[in-house]
Amino acid sequence: MDGRAIDSSIWQAPGVGAENFARTVVGWSITINVIMSMGTFHAALLPTELTLVQQAVALLMWGVLIYASLFIRPCLRLALNLDTLVIVAFYAFATVSVLWTNLGVAALMKAAALAITTLGAFCMITRVDIDDIVTSATRGLLVLIAASALCAVILPDIGIDQTWMHKGQWQGVFESKQTLGFAGAYLMFFACYRKIAGQGWLSFLVTFVLASTCVMLSESRGAGALSLVACALLLTSLWSVRCMQVYAILPCVMCVAAALLILYFYTTGYDSIHAFDTTIDFTERTFIWQYAISHFDDAPLFGFGINGFWTNPAIYDYFNQNHGWVLDNYHNGYIAILVETGFLGYFLFTASVFLFSYKVLCLIAARAIDRLHCALIIGFVFLNCQTNFTETVFLRSTMFTSVLLIAFFLAICRPVPSSRVDPRELEQP
Repeated sequence: MDGRAIDSSIWQAPGVGAENFARTVVGWSITINVIMSMGTFHAALLPTELTLVQQAVALLMWGVLIYASLFIRPCLRLALNLDTLVIVAFYAFATVSVLWTNLGVAALMKAAALAITTLGAFCMITRVDIDDIVTSATRGLLVLIAASALCAVILPDIGIDQTWMHKGQWQGVFESKQTLGFAGAYLMFFACYRKIAGQGWLSFLVTFVLASTCVMLSESRGAGALSLVACALLLTSLWSVRCMQVYAILPCVMCVAAALLILYFYTTGYDSIHAFDTTIDFTERTFIWQYAISHFDDAPLFGFGINGFWTNPAIYDYFNQNHGWVLDNYHNGYIAILVETGFLGYFLFTASVFLFSYKVLCLIAARAIDRLHCALIIGFVFLNCQTNFTETVFLRSTMFTSVLLIAFFLAICRPVPSSRVDPRELEQP
């Protein structure tokens, strides 16, 4: 036997072992990250004054992931193209926008968290296979949903919302029933993907039924419907490449719809949507939308900066005086981007979405991306873009699914082979 071969195997073995250990660490860091970052826990489980602990642990897990990724060989190399530059420019701009806020501790922490998680998204998508990311995220969501179901059944004082507005609706381990609904919706979508990827029927049914039960009993009908639509997009994308190509354009359509919605409130000054004799306010969300948009002219180009709008005492107090309540939440991710990063930030975000759709079409035509992964990315991006019409998910600095959206955008920023393939060939088995 060749002595040099023996020496080589001796020196390579620790490297392989270290990489496998690093992959295990990354996988569990994602799971813990999901558990801690998807929403604020009920005050009976974690006192309100300790809610920052959740964010601290989530950021710690991103730090662990970034460090562990140094020991893992890249599985995806990104291209320094326009699509990469625009998405990076958007999140970099959002991060530095803290400089024109009041530079409060909360704003600085959010900007720092956004910088860390954006770097974490890059490390995760370039070092970890997409299927492994989904598996680890699903594991974390399953822990949250199972714990929520147990709380609702065994500890109803915690697991069921007792307030007059939502009395009897499940909220599980979270402080709000909306959080449980959207966590369940994401789990439904990931469970569907894992079944298509080869997971057994029993595991799929248990996960899907448990998630859908929490969605229904939290009465988050919108989140459940969106999840089912995203699952349908996932399935039909695998049946037909033409469907996949159409679905790839949907994020652009939603960006245009969001722009028209913003323009409607900006030009009319209405605080609700008027359609014939019907008035729509989406449970008074439109009051927040119109109020935020009415201040657009105060900082049109660069916006108020990240976390710089609702922290303004004059803005916060005026809304509270007029409505008797106030939430430091836009309940619309598109409006959040416009108000906090201005026209420039909104332009960068919209450009990144259009470049995303264009790049997906190019990758499909060139057969340069795994078809199942492509369907997953399209379905997940659709789910997020649609969710942001009534909830603020974009620019959430620690929420794992928000960071995963950045990772999936980056996953598309890969080189496209020069040779093109007729899309009709992809229909062949």
